[in-house]
Amino acid sequence: MTFNPNPETAGFCPVRTDRINGWLKRQIETGRLAGASVLVHRRGVTALAAATGLADISLSKPFTTDTIVRLYSMTKAVTTVAAMMCYELGCFQLDDPVSKFLPEFRDTRVWTGGRLGDTEPQHSPMTVRQLMTHTSGLTYGFMNANVVDAEYRAAGIEFPGAGGTLAEWVERLAGLPLIAQPGTRWNYSVSTDVLGRLVEVWSGRTLQAFFKDFIFGPLDLRDTDFHVVPANAARFAACYAPLSGGSLAGLGSRPDPAEITRRGGLKQQDSSTASRFLEPTSLFSGGGGLTGTLRDYGRFCQMLLNRGELDDVRLLGRKTVEYMRQNQLPEGRDMAAMGQPVWSETSYEGIGFGLGFAVVIDPVKAHIVTSPGEHHWGGAASTFFWIDPAEDLFVVFLTQLMPSSTYPIRRELRTAVYQALID
Repeated sequence: MTFNPNPETAGFCPVRTDRINGWLKRQIETGRLAGASVLVHRRGVTALAAATGLADISLSKPFTTDTIVRLYSMTKAVTTVAAMMCYELGCFQLDDPVSKFLPEFRDTRVWTGGRLGDTEPQHSPMTVRQLMTHTSGLTYGFMNANVVDAEYRAAGIEFPGAGGTLAEWVERLAGLPLIAQPGTRWNYSVSTDVLGRLVEVWSGRTLQAFFKDFIFGPLDLRDTDFHVVPANAARFAACYAPLSGGSLAGLGSRPDPAEITRRGGLKQQDSSTASRFLEPTSLFSGGGGLTGTLRDYGRFCQMLLNRGELDDVRLLGRKTVEYMRQNQLPEGRDMAAMGQPVWSETSYEGIGFGLGFAVVIDPVKAHIVTSPGEHHWGGAASTFFWIDPAEDLFVVFLTQLMPSSTYPIRRELRTAVYQALID
């Protein structure tokens, strides 16, 4: 993918497209972000590719369109694509119990409230589909909502670090209780990390090897990996947080952006020169471990928009991708009805979940200007992508600010992009 922006050919008004540039620059000028980039692509044509600000404030390193960032949970869509590639090979059925392939989950119990030891057996076994839709009963330690979350943190089941293997990590996880019966609640979780382990079991390869051999190589994703190689280290961005008012625990709530802006300022949360992402790891997090660039993730999005194919390379069948785009939550419910009314800065009324990403069911109910069937997800450092098949459009936004709930950046960007469409 080359960046030769032509907004008119892509059906955008050039004057209105420039408003997206203005919005991007304001994020830096107002001190919300250190630096950021955005790619808007429609009908196979780049409408806008822009970057501004700094990738590292202390080094005065510019944020460019080839800056490498921590993708965090944008990794989840890649892992789910890998799993569905295995599905097409007949490795599993979506309603297969996870314990069929990972026996350690056969006796995992379910927390009933109160003390950690207050548990009951699973009423029905956790399935592979439930991993893909975050209805498995698993959780994240950073939620800070109950004793199970606390036990995740105590057991090191938060964001996987550099030690051990995914197999060992999953073994520890299976010994902790679920926070809900499988299939009864939508709860953001380490489900996709378990799915990554299943890809290893089904393929007989590490998750990193599978990605490189069957996704990164075929799609020519040159700068995407579980760590930044030395040759690319100079392009790696630092990660920031607001001086006050921001924490991962706020991901399930809506902080006051005006108050955070008033207090102002950014603090470095992770270095561009001494980050764990600069070193190889043996623990490959399918839920949040990848680093990458605007170009690379744009090519991944174009493959999905093309229903599984890019540049005569087909990763998935057309019907498989169309199926992934459908809301998979029980009885067609949205995420709000499944127990998660707000995630990051976004209300999830009118938004369901497909296989690996959220899916817009009802834009009016969701209070966002977009198309039914648009699907999206983001990362903890405020990165975001969305794919709109009705408009033959995808957008990738990269920055490095944690948590992603700090500002309503994703909703603002949607508005800025759609107001520029004229054809």
